[in-house]
Amino acid sequence: MVSRVRVWLNRTYAENVFFMDQLRRNPSDRAVEIHATHGDPDSPVLAAADTAELEPENLSPAGYVEYALDQCARRGIDVFVPRLHQSAIVAHRAEFEAAGTAVLAPPPEAVAVFHDKVIAYEAVQAIGVPVPPWYRIRSDDELVAAVEELEAGGHKACFKPASGAGGVGFRVITRTPFSLMQLSGFPSPYVPLDLVLEALRQAEEPVDWMVMPRLEQPEVSVDCLTGPDDRVRLAVGRTKNGRRRGFTLHEQWLDPARQIAEGFGLHYLSNIQFRMFGDRPVLMDVNTRPAGGLHQLSLCGVNAPWAAVQLALGEDPGEVVPPFLGQDYTVVSGLRPLRPVSLPQQRPEAADPLPAVPAPASAEPADSVGSAAQALPL
Repeated sequence: MVSRVRVWLNRTYAENVFFMDQLRRNPSDRAVEIHATHGDPDSPVLAAADTAELEPENLSPAGYVEYALDQCARRGIDVFVPRLHQSAIVAHRAEFEAAGTAVLAPPPEAVAVFHDKVIAYEAVQAIGVPVPPWYRIRSDDELVAAVEELEAGGHKACFKPASGAGGVGFRVITRTPFSLMQLSGFPSPYVPLDLVLEALRQAEEPVDWMVMPRLEQPEVSVDCLTGPDDRVRLAVGRTKNGRRRGFTLHEQWLDPARQIAEGFGLHYLSNIQFRMFGDRPVLMDVNTRPAGGLHQLSLCGVNAPWAAVQLALGEDPGEVVPPFLGQDYTVVSGLRPLRPVSLPQQRPEAADPLPAVPAPASAEPADSVGSAAQALPL
């Protein structure tokens, strides 16, 4: 009899409720039990799990590793999918393996390269993958020089933190003075240059930003599944052009993604993003974790989360080829149940961890909120 697989997702994105759904609906018909932890008691991930706990707050990376090792031992975790403190966790992979837990994440060297976008851009350039022009800036004078050089080339300048995940901190520079235009409608990513400079001059510490031209659509996120042997098993591009989403297997996107995934050993699930600079694709970002939109590959008949778990367990799924490409679609909000009663926030001074609370088998409609995104065909 094949035993069930116990998977743990630590503090992760709400969209990963769909990651969990796919693990349970795996094509191997294998029993999967999911443990989830989070700092937000109302995270839909906690409600979707079989067992769940609130994470202790204010732990150092080293303290979190100890917490994680204890979770794996107490919960009998077979596969751990870390998002929070990924760098610290993968540095202790051997300790997790000794506890019987496979860590579904790349090796520490790969995580370190892509933690800092400047180091990442320099590294991928060295293997021949094109990147846009970029400038690392830490002061107002450096920002002005970078913006003027980009504008002289006919580009709009934008900036984002040199380290960070997703679109956090991304802004587009404008010369338009601040006015009521910025206060009407929805919040905009555009920020007037004079306000940014004033903020920099008043800041107590220097910033660490990357400034580059605003890149054109389409945006293509290539989801890759790479084995510990550095061989890519799956590469599918998800396209985004305004509201319209779709899929692509065109090599202009997939070939550089494979170069990066194999060249840097991005084991298991990674997401490599490109946009257009002029008439060619250039790298935008590399995520050493599963993308929040990974579940959308189910529209192509692919269950990437389960294939990754198989790899982590030493069960090679072989090359994963989409049997078809799904039709174009868009993303809309959907409903996911929450726990009937909100758990109290974890207090730092608590001597003992809060007990685990099994997720309810069902919830009344009144306990549901719009907390995740679902893919619908256009």
